Amino acid sequence: MADSTGAQAPKPSSSVKLVLLGEAAVGKSSLVMRFVNNDFQENKEPTIGAAFLTQKCNLPTRTIKFEIWDTAGQERFASLAPMYYRNAQAALVVYDITKASSLTKAQHWVAELQRQASPGIVIALVGNKFDLANPSSSSAAEGEGEEGEEGEGDARKIPAATAKAYADEEALLFFETSAKTGMNVAEVFTAIANAIPETSLKGPRGAAGQSGRQQEESRVNLTGPRDNVGAKEGCAC
Repeated sequence: MADSTGAQAPKPSSSVKLVLLGEAAVGKSSLVMRFVNNDFQENKEPTIGAAFLTQKCNLPTRTIKFEIWDTAGQERFASLAPMYYRNAQAALVVYDITKASSLTKAQHWVAELQRQASPGIVIALVGNKFDLANPSSSSAAEGEGEEGEEGEGDARKIPAATAKAYADEEALLFFETSAKTGMNVAEVFTAIANAIPETSLKGPRGAAGQSGRQQEESRVNLTGPRDNVGAKEGCAC
């Protein structure tokens, strides 16, 4: 007699190595903290070298385990970046919408990834600190030009339309986010998870080039276990 329990087979799970790049103080670590632990620290210490964290993202047909390398933005650590983006399947290149020079640095990182990173790497250009933009802006629709206009009380220095045009030209994903409020943080990681080609996905322990024991020992979790994302689809935040 057929089994009538109706139990569903578990969804396949794949590991994805993801690296964050960008100028110092643009909020890379704060984005990761928001994504992994749903937390925000107003005065976070600068990252030294790099930090490693993990978080799961549940999609309708598979589960993505992000293995996240959060790199330091200071120039003295720039030479270490290739060690972290080597074999990465995805990258978040982050800039600060209130600091024009940070987009220039982001463009430098995009060019370097296109030259030296793995072919087919999924790159997302992320404009962080939207909470400092005009408070009359209720949300940041992905790449809408009207969000880029400066107004009274608006600290924005980089119009969204400018960054979106560059992202479109380079075939990048584009989001504006706020690590402080959580706006669009989970959406960035969900979009990346959906953009990773099936052919580039590896098994649950293949992407970082480490054994399962090594990965467990090197995992950094800032507030304790955070793998209880549950069966909900999308990335937790």
